[in-house]
Amino acid sequence: MTDAASVKSARRPHHWRRDLVELAALFTAVAVAEAIANMIAHVPDGPFLLVASAAALIATATFHTWWARRHSHAPPAAPTPAPAPGPAPGPAAGTGAAPAATTLWRMRTTVRDEPGSLAALCAAFAAHRVDILTLQTHPLAVGTVDEFLLRSPAALQARDLTREIAAAGGRGTWIERADAHDLVDTPTRVLGLATRTALDAAELPLALRQLLGRCTIHSRPAASVTDRPAGEGAPVEGVLEDTSMRLRDPNGGTITVDRPYLPFTPTEFARARALVELDARLGPRIPRGQDVFTLAKGQDITVRRADQSDLDAARAMHERCSERTLGLRYHGPVGDADRYLDHLLSPRFGRTLAVQSASGRVVALGHLLWDGDETEVALLVEDAWQGRGIGSELLSRLTALAAEAGCAQVYAVTQSSNTGMVAAMRGLGLPLDYQIEEGTLVVTARLDPSAARPVPPREPGLFPSERTGN
Repeated sequence: MTDAASVKSARRPHHWRRDLVELAALFTAVAVAEAIANMIAHVPDGPFLLVASAAALIATATFHTWWARRHSHAPPAAPTPAPAPGPAPGPAAGTGAAPAATTLWRMRTTVRDEPGSLAALCAAFAAHRVDILTLQTHPLAVGTVDEFLLRSPAALQARDLTREIAAAGGRGTWIERADAHDLVDTPTRVLGLATRTALDAAELPLALRQLLGRCTIHSRPAASVTDRPAGEGAPVEGVLEDTSMRLRDPNGGTITVDRPYLPFTPTEFARARALVELDARLGPRIPRGQDVFTLAKGQDITVRRADQSDLDAARAMHERCSERTLGLRYHGPVGDADRYLDHLLSPRFGRTLAVQSASGRVVALGHLLWDGDETEVALLVEDAWQGRGIGSELLSRLTALAAEAGCAQVYAVTQSSNTGMVAAMRGLGLPLDYQIEEGTLVVTARLDPSAARPVPPREPGLFPSERTGN
C-alpha cells in the first residue's frame, strides 16, 4: 500500500447528516439576513450597514472553510501507547547493546479446571517478563495439568518462579532446566518418534524414554532364560499407577516405565500405549543395511544388524567357540550359553551387530543392551577370528549407536584376565572408569561422540542417524 492510500484511508468519513444540518443553517441565515435587510433599508445609513454585514459574512465563511479543511480532513494523530507495567525495558535493538541473558525452563503445574485459572498463570508470567514458548494441557479427573516451555530472564530463579505460580493458583509445581531440543513442538516430536519406531523395533524403548522424559524402562520377557515365569504381566489396556505404568510387550512380556519424580498423566499414558500399539501392528523388523569391512590381513567381512532370525547361526558359532571364549563372554556355565541368545537377539532389549565371513558364517556378535538407565556392551568373537580387529570394529560401532541414542555412558562386564576386551575399550579413546571386584572387571566409558574414532561410511538403515526422524 502506498503512502497516499494510507493517508486517504486514515481520513475521517464524510457524514450526510452534517451536510443537512449545515444546509438548514444556511437557509435560516438567509431568511434572517433578508428580514434584517428589509428592516435596515428603512432607516438612515441602511446601505452602509448592509455592506458591512456582507463583509462580515464573507469573512466568517472564509474562516469556516479554512478551519474545516485544517481539522476535518487531516489524518488523526496515532495514540501514544501507555508504558507496560514491570521493569524498565532494556536497550533498543540496533544500539549495539548485547541482548539480555535468558534461561529456558520446563514447568508443569496443576490448576483448577475453571475459567480464569490459566489467565492467572499467564499474568504471573507477564509480571516477571517470562515468555511462554509452548503450552500443553493434560486433563485430569479433578483439575488440569498445564505444561509450559518458558524463556525467563536469567536472574529469575526457579524457586522465585515456583513461588509466584503457587500464588497464582498452581499446585504440585515441578520445574527443571530445558535446552534447545525442547523447542520442537510436541506433534512434530511425536511423529518423529513414531517414524523411528516404525523403521526399527529396537527403537521402542528409546522412543518411550524420549516421549516421557527422564524415566527408567525395563522390558521383562514372559519367561526367564530358565523358562520360569518372569512375573505378573500387563493386561491389554495397560496399567497406570501414579509414577509407574505397565504396558503389554507385543513380543510377549511386559514393558515397565517408572518416573518417581513426576506422576504420569492419562494423556502421557495414552501416547505411550499408542506407540506400543504401532510397534505391535508392524511386527518384527530391523534395518537390512550392511557394511563390507576389510580386515588388516585383507579379508572382507560383512557387518549387519541381527535379530532372532539369526538364532540358528549364533548357536552354530557357539559350537565352534572354545569353553574359555564362552566363559569370558557369559561369566557362567558354558552349557547355559545358548539359553541367553534368544534374549540377546531380541530387538526389545537392545541392538545386535553380526559379523559374517565371505562364506556367510556368523563369526562374531556385538550386543548393545538397554539396562534401565544404563547401557551395556558385550562382544563374542569366534576363536579362529580373534586378534584381527573385529572386536574393536564392533565396539566402535556399538558405542556410536549408543551415542546417537542419547546414552551418557556404556559399560562392559568381563574378567580381569580378558586383556582383549580391555584393549578394545581403551582403543575407543574415551574417558574410562575401572571397577574390579573378585576378579570381575567393569569398564565404563563416558561417551563423547567427537572423541570416538570415526566409523567408515555405512549403508542406509544400519545406524539410526541415517533414518528419518533423527
